[in-house]
Amino acid sequence: MRALQVTAPGTLELREVPLPAPGPGELLVRVSAAGICHSDLHVLHADWQRPEPMTLGHEIAGTVAAVGTDTEAGSAAPGTAPVGTAGVVYLCWSCGTCRECTAGRQNLCLAAGRFAMPPCPGLMGHDGGMAEYVVVPTAAFVPTDIEPAQAAPLADAALTSYHAIDGAREHLRPGGTAVVIGVGGLGHIAVQILRAVSPVRVIAVDVARDKLDAAARLGAEVVLTADDAAAEKILRLTGGRGADAVFDFVGVDATAQLSVRAVAPGGAYRMVGLGGGVPGIAADGAIGDAWPWGASIKKSYAGTRNDLVDSLALAAAGTIHAEVETFPLAEGPAVFERLERGGILGRAVLIP
Repeated sequence: MRALQVTAPGTLELREVPLPAPGPGELLVRVSAAGICHSDLHVLHADWQRPEPMTLGHEIAGTVAAVGTDTEAGSAAPGTAPVGTAGVVYLCWSCGTCRECTAGRQNLCLAAGRFAMPPCPGLMGHDGGMAEYVVVPTAAFVPTDIEPAQAAPLADAALTSYHAIDGAREHLRPGGTAVVIGVGGLGHIAVQILRAVSPVRVIAVDVARDKLDAAARLGAEVVLTADDAAAEKILRLTGGRGADAVFDFVGVDATAQLSVRAVAPGGAYRMVGLGGGVPGIAADGAIGDAWPWGASIKKSYAGTRNDLVDSLALAAAGTIHAEVETFPLAEGPAVFERLERGGILGRAVLIP
């Protein structure tokens, strides 16, 4: 089969590789669509040594092509999706048995250790879905009838956005304000989720005019250019107090520090983007660094399997959708370059 693989730091190649076979507790999924995320760029350029080429792709939609059998019983495990079932792949391949997993917090799986990042296809050790086929754990397959190019981005862009927003739900009250910083692959869906599940006013912030126009079209009541005046404008719009919740989908120094200056006392600041930004919060009297009393900060990683199910339900109801641009798998390297230049509005999706 064909697979889009990282063969060295910064090198992406479309290669012919052996067709994988599912083992016990696994499914072989014929990939229908695979979304491209900024996290894939991080993996592409990572300078750590890989023992062998790795197939990228953690936003996967497809159909079950084969079911791995129990080597002792000679049959598929109970609850296995039958061949031909369409669905998406949940990206946290957790142990499923620890106290976090059994409580429904698979993204905090104890088996993942201190950093709580369970194995993920195309990111950490397992081949992903930018290929014609991928092997996945049975428990990671979530059936859905949503069209594949729409469904694939929901596996991360909607899942991660929904988890961050749901974790700040207590702050999203009538009359309140939420700020979405970065209206890219995740942020443009976050705007829609906020409108769907909460009564707050949504302010969208970005550097690009086309992304701000998209945010307004998708439900943001106010759009602001990300410049030196953005924090002051948010304060003016909120009576000088700040936003009840700020969701940073970029995560560089400028957006982290904007989040600090824009969040209200007792509000929520959620770090989602992976830009390595430092917010610069100090243990002082809420004067020197602008961090207000009572505000909380959380690094929000991926989401739970239930978050994915809820995201799919919103999409099936027509409440949220991904703005997608589709490309053949063979164009993957060129699409990655375009994404790196900021030339993708919404989500790029590869079709094998």
